[in-house]
Amino acid sequence: MFNLTLASLTSRIIILVIAFTGHEFSHAFVANAFGDNTPRMNGRLTLNPLAHLDVMGSLLLLVAGFGWAKPVPINPYVLRQRSRSAVMWVSLAGPLANLVLAFLAAMPLRFGLVQYTGAQGAILPTPFYFLLEFIVINLSLMIFNLIPVSPLDGEKVLEYLLPASALPTFERIRPYGPLVLLVIVFALPYLGINLISLIMTPIIRGLFQLFVG
Repeated sequence: MFNLTLASLTSRIIILVIAFTGHEFSHAFVANAFGDNTPRMNGRLTLNPLAHLDVMGSLLLLVAGFGWAKPVPINPYVLRQRSRSAVMWVSLAGPLANLVLAFLAAMPLRFGLVQYTGAQGAILPTPFYFLLEFIVINLSLMIFNLIPVSPLDGEKVLEYLLPASALPTFERIRPYGPLVLLVIVFALPYLGINLISLIMTPIIRGLFQLFVG
């Protein structure tokens, strides 16, 4: 990730507002579209960042380049009444929003509308570095959230894709998801095994090259 300079910090604050708000609003929008008014009743069907940002998750994004927002509450029972795939689509909506944001930010770079300008600005990021960091962080959020471990979005996607015969085993494993995630994110890197980086870096690099050219 990028060195945390004042310019990078400014960029991440702006990215935090856009990326997390877009991610969580997309969850709420798709849930509402499937007939679940739970997000709307909890004030989450909005583009107001204050409704979505989590203090600790936001601080982590500023410092480490990844973090989280407040989860959007949904009613899986209502969603499943509407469609068997509804919960999966609601879960997938957030990561897809980050993918779309990364794609849109890549277009000015791909078509040469923003040129490489050397170093970052002293206080404000240059347009080139802002777009670069915007793309990488949104792709990082997308891929991280698609890891099939509770409480991440990828867990609900995997649950939908699994055959019925595997669901009992999946249900037994599900409660240990947060512990597994903590081990992957914090414990393994302490031991010199950065599994997240091994998984995410090639995908980010591939998508970046695909989008930017």
